[in-house]
Amino acid sequence: MKILGIESSCDETAAAVVEDGRKVLSNIIATSLEEHKLYGGVVPEIASRRHAECISSVVREALEEAECTLDDIEAIAVTYAPGLIGSLLVGVNFAKGLALAGNKPLVPVHHLRGHIASNYLSSPLEPPFLCLVVSGGHSHIVSVKSYTECEVIGKTCDDAAGEALDKAGRTMKLPYPGGVSIDKIAPEGDENAFAFPHPKVSTSIYDYSFSGLKTKVINYVHNAQQKGENISVPDLAASFQKAVVDCLLINFEKAAEDFGFEKLVIAGGVSANSRLRAEAEKMCKKHSWSLTIPEMKYCGDNAAMIAAQGFFEYKSGVIADESLNAYATMPIDKLKI
Repeated sequence: MKILGIESSCDETAAAVVEDGRKVLSNIIATSLEEHKLYGGVVPEIASRRHAECISSVVREALEEAECTLDDIEAIAVTYAPGLIGSLLVGVNFAKGLALAGNKPLVPVHHLRGHIASNYLSSPLEPPFLCLVVSGGHSHIVSVKSYTECEVIGKTCDDAAGEALDKAGRTMKLPYPGGVSIDKIAPEGDENAFAFPHPKVSTSIYDYSFSGLKTKVINYVHNAQQKGENISVPDLAASFQKAVVDCLLINFEKAAEDFGFEKLVIAGGVSANSRLRAEAEKMCKKHSWSLTIPEMKYCGDNAAMIAAQGFFEYKSGVIADESLNAYATMPIDKLKI
């Protein structure tokens, strides 16, 4: 069964064809990243315009690379939440039109469920498992009970880990995306040079808070500037990245122990972070747990993960009609269609 996936939740316009939720036949991505670098972050209006300009050609290329036509496609899966609303609407409306024109079922896919499904493309992974979903907009600990059923155990109360990394990188005047730049420069620094807190929140022992860490970076930099002192960017980057990764894994490990999980998974854009991958490997080896992380090419936003999750959603009977709308926010475990 071939599923065409369409993803446009942020600044990547993507389309892919995936067979039976596992085999990637094509995975095309057009990004406006270089344009957003001029502003130090994603500009929603620019992202929406670029999606509108690229989406037709990206879908066409995905079909061509998969050596199939729309007639060979069983269903069309599209990201409909969460994300930048203008960007989402471009993908949703294009998918609705394509589904109507080709008389194909339309399958709505939650973006974070798509990130989790990126692991199905790289391994024979099957639920149930515990997943740390960590990206620029989200930081969740999710109990994945089946391909289409999950429960949030913990989540950030303020900033996401990826957002904190990006904002910290910008404060250090590193190239955008800041999280990627921090990961590149951190090996040159002393991870113990700067002290960072490990925030705990009152809502749940599994929840996160990263806003304080971000503020601590800003304070370090501003205090140094006011005193006319030089600050070691590699040291600050290494120390900050260590703090973020430690916070992520402490709660993840606690949840795995408390809920009896021995199969752990990491997903989302920050799953590409080298320190997170290395420290997660060490943690799982210590407990004799299995660990699954996506291939680097599937860590960021892509349509192959949407097509993969779309396959499982379609098999469970999740189909939308022409009234499908896009949503900027939506819980991963309480879908609205």
